[in-house]
Amino acid sequence: MKDAPDAAVWPTVDRLCAWLDAAAERPAEQELLLRVLKLSEEVGETAQAVIGASGQNPRKGYSHTWRDVESELCDVVLTAMVALRTLTPDAESVFTEHVRKVARRSLGPAPGTAPRTAPDPGPATAG
Repeated sequence: MKDAPDAAVWPTVDRLCAWLDAAAERPAEQELLLRVLKLSEEVGETAQAVIGASGQNPRKGYSHTWRDVESELCDVVLTAMVALRTLTPDAESVFTEHVRKVARRSLGPAPGTAPRTAPDPGPATAG
């Protein structure tokens, strides 16, 4: 049986933000922008790992493993969480609500809830 996956995630994100904030030498707005831009770096590292795991670069061959890709994807997720926490102290609730919205939009209503009906378009007009 697995431990609760999110048991310590957000407290860890809070601690990482505090650690970064303590070392910050720029205005808060710049720190936020740089933390968001850090996502591009992490996504690039993920792409590099995928290319290496699939051997797409003949000069480098198989330079990475799919475990490397997993690790890089985790870095992307964690970097995004840190950026979100830097943007808002309510990052956990913002993220949770966003996941709920995406789930409703993509998967429909949660089990045990009444399905949503389309709004009444009103009377038809002759055209």
